[in-house]
Amino acid sequence: MKREQCLLCETVQYSLDDHMLILNAAADPFVRQLVELFASSSATGRVTLAEDNVALAHELLTLAKHAQTVQHAAFHDYSEHAIPATIDVAAMNLLYQPNNSWMHYGLQMALYLLKVGGRLYVVGAKDRGILTIAKRMEQLFGEVETLEISKGQRVLLARKSAATKATTVGATLPVFADNKLDEGTRLLLAALEVHAADDVLDIGCGAGLIGLHIARLASKGNVTMVDVSLAAVAASQQAIAESQLANIRVAASDGAQAVLTQCFDLVVTNPPFHQGGIQTTAIAERFIREAAQVLRPQGRFYLVANRFLKYEPVLRASFQDVEEVGGDTRYKVLRATRPQHSNMS
Repeated sequence: MKREQCLLCETVQYSLDDHMLILNAAADPFVRQLVELFASSSATGRVTLAEDNVALAHELLTLAKHAQTVQHAAFHDYSEHAIPATIDVAAMNLLYQPNNSWMHYGLQMALYLLKVGGRLYVVGAKDRGILTIAKRMEQLFGEVETLEISKGQRVLLARKSAATKATTVGATLPVFADNKLDEGTRLLLAALEVHAADDVLDIGCGAGLIGLHIARLASKGNVTMVDVSLAAVAASQQAIAESQLANIRVAASDGAQAVLTQCFDLVVTNPPFHQGGIQTTAIAERFIREAAQVLRPQGRFYLVANRFLKYEPVLRASFQDVEEVGGDTRYKVLRATRPQHSNMS
């Protein structure tokens, strides 16, 4: 493993007696190393994964063979259920935080949960805001030490002192900009053909705007929303409760894995195309293949994407008919029908 790929591996100091807290950074190679060690040794401490991504959490729990020394909890509201001043070491990688509010929430959580003398390690690059985070850490903890600098990445260390004022974290983490109607979603909603009795799946639902819109139109049908993010699921659950709609539900799921045995008349998605700060088409391509699996033979699949993203070849490999049915200069809405490998129902 190259050094710059795992700065935390060489800088985080801990013992097998420590209670370790990982702040929404399960994808960092250090965390896999940590989980393997605590699960396979006679550790008396434990690792808590305060992780938003259920797929990553499940992967690590499986790796640990569900050892009692490795636990998972949702990141966005973990501090509401945890006991303050019980953590020895906390670690966060800025690369895996969706925005600044997640980073600042992680710092506040660490301050609240660390014991006096407990240590917080944060790794990140300049373009991910590490210098701003350093200033915020200094405000919260006092002195901040730079342990390592490598190719634009740096590792910061802060210690909680007896003089540190550790107030409660307060409200749970704000979710996404998804709770506002972005242009891509608006174009998707305008292009959708929804029938009153449709059974519908929204893959990667975010805060639930698309699914809620469809549930109002499919008044005699049912809408299922899925997302890998526990914060997104919580936001969608709240939106469903506020809407008082009875024909819609949401579940945490790695893509459509939780519903692959079901069949749908309509599948929709506004997929992300960044993962860990890196542009990728892999997420949407997987959603496309899973949509073909669960769509009924006469069903419709809609996807909205930035115009420069070339999803058409993958769509044509999974569906017999693909056409553009909406969009503008920045976005395109694609509809695919006649799936190659759908559930027969």
